[in-house]
Amino acid sequence: MTFDDARDDFSRLHRIFTFHLGVAVGLAWMTALYSACYAPWVRNIRALIEPGAGLDRVESTWSFLFILPAVLTIAWVSLYFGREILRRSQTLSNAAIEFAAAALVAFGIFYLSIDRAVAALYVGL
Repeated sequence: MTFDDARDDFSRLHRIFTFHLGVAVGLAWMTALYSACYAPWVRNIRALIEPGAGLDRVESTWSFLFILPAVLTIAWVSLYFGREILRRSQTLSNAAIEFAAAALVAFGIFYLSIDRAVAALYVGL
């Protein structure tokens, strides 16, 4: 069986989405770990990134860098192991629309994760 061969449309979309989400999780963790090597480890990194607006919300470097890759990892693991639960709890009649909506949400979280890592990297450089 090749990568695109599957018994039904859901299995094919699930396999493709799981693979691509796994790649996004890996890239998010690599970027966060790389920027962690250069970012300053402070209690409030928001004050360094946005000096004018950084005093209202306190966020440490640890949570600023690693919370979104952790959310992506939890989503990926639950997607991988919850295949049959997702198949049974399908809300729309078209599986492609559901996976497209999930892809949009995952891409948004991935984008924010990379954006935060790059912002922390720029503070450290």
